[in-house]
Amino acid sequence: MTTHTTGHFTYADWQETALDEAEGGAKLARAVVTNAFSGGIEASRTSCQYAITYRSDKTGVCCGYELLTGTLDGRAGSFVVVQHGSWGEDAAVHCTFEVVPGSGTGELTGLTGSGTFTAGQGITEIPYSFDYAL
Repeated sequence: MTTHTTGHFTYADWQETALDEAEGGAKLARAVVTNAFSGGIEASRTSCQYAITYRSDKTGVCCGYELLTGTLDGRAGSFVVVQHGSWGEDAAVHCTFEVVPGSGTGELTGLTGSGTFTAGQGITEIPYSFDYAL
């Protein structure tokens, strides 16, 4: 049976480093990010790393992994999600994420699921939606 939960997260820290750039082309970067989740997922400090490709100054794609430790609808443990995002001229990042199989611990052992979020420019509390099974 699948359970649906929602909430929001905020960026507690975002440290981005430029890696390389093709002349007249794409730019590569990485970001080390800390988030704070509330709602169905309660995690006061996550660990996240993104690989980023800027196709232009205003468009790009990213992928990353995030370790969440806390609770999911009251069940304690941790799990990892892999994220895939993209943004266009409007600067809104549209992202999907999926639980990495076998990454759940504690009461979240066996967790599967996927979700989405859209992070608009200037928005500090980003809503997420997550469907999961245990």
